[in-house]
Amino acid sequence: MNKLIYLDNAATTKTAPEVVKAMLPYFTEHYGNPSSVYGFAAANKDVITRQREIIAESIGANGSEIYFTAGGSESDNWALKATAEAYGKKGRHIITTKIEHHAILHTADFLEKNGFEVTYLNVDENGTVKLDELKAAIRPDTILISVMFANNEIGTIQPIEEIGEIAHEHGILFHTDAVQAFCQVPIDVDVCHIDMLSASAHKLNGPKGIGFLYIRKGVKIRSFIHGGAQERKRRAGTENVPGIVGFGKAVERAAGSLKERTAAEAELRDYLIGRIEKEIPYCRLNGHRENRLPNNVNFSFRFVEGESLLIKLDMNGICASSGSACTSGSLDPSHVLLAIGLPHEIAHGSLRMTLSEETTREELDYVVEKLKTIVEDLRNMSPLYEDFIKNSKA
Repeated sequence: MNKLIYLDNAATTKTAPEVVKAMLPYFTEHYGNPSSVYGFAAANKDVITRQREIIAESIGANGSEIYFTAGGSESDNWALKATAEAYGKKGRHIITTKIEHHAILHTADFLEKNGFEVTYLNVDENGTVKLDELKAAIRPDTILISVMFANNEIGTIQPIEEIGEIAHEHGILFHTDAVQAFCQVPIDVDVCHIDMLSASAHKLNGPKGIGFLYIRKGVKIRSFIHGGAQERKRRAGTENVPGIVGFGKAVERAAGSLKERTAAEAELRDYLIGRIEKEIPYCRLNGHRENRLPNNVNFSFRFVEGESLLIKLDMNGICASSGSACTSGSLDPSHVLLAIGLPHEIAHGSLRMTLSEETTREELDYVVEKLKTIVEDLRNMSPLYEDFIKNSKA
């Protein structure tokens, strides 16, 4: 197979042709600044409002509760830092988990250095938050619980509805990083008791550089970026009209096909998992077997270095990752895999493959055949594997 096989859709997706088509006129024809008063430019305000409504509808929200940002990391930063600022007099305790994206973990670390206390919840061997531990961590001064909807590395979907219910029972704000889950699983902010939600367009065949933060009406957090009066005085800066249009089109496209698309992805996901578990020994599926994103496959292969695995897959035209794209340059094993209890030597041999609507069974068959050969070759160069085989035969 001579074509590129792209299995890193959790890192980013290909911008869909219809999304690009929708965006193009706002670069060259309808390029006016929405804040200008003349009709040519002001018409773009209506365009932005329409995209806001499309996105809001996809999560059961109101258009006035959607605030556009530059992406998921900005949305996460805004949710945590602005909540700390606005509710700091009520309390200075925040709860999150050990498996969050670094946009949350590094922001939490920043807040700790500025006088806040953060509790990092453990997860079980599948990466699921322990609800009893969450309840036990709540204090009178807890102002925010932030738990990701689904993990970006191992795909585990959290019991978000239960977490939101616990938060609201105690009068605590609930934020979820839904960057991986948005338009991959159904989300209703009312059913799940969500006060703030982060999402990003480039995870669902939209453009890079545009995201949103859902802020429930009544949540009193202030601006994160100061300047002009854009986004109802909560997020300054000239609106990224082409990006917003692309985001709206991507959501319209993804939400409309969610049920059929994700069912097809899940079928291929399970096919890939089944073949790997059957045909490659000494491997471990990471993440919850059932409660996982429909396109996520994450394995650890004993006696194999993940970096070598990725390089050899790349040489065969296969794009995958060992974890979050944000930490691809790090030599440390994934904090997520360590949190679910994997020892360093096994966590180092991890491989994440994330499918798309364009992935085919033929491609996955090719990937498995190459993966079998690559893993075998790498293990044959490992003295640890050689010792293991000798001891197992003794």
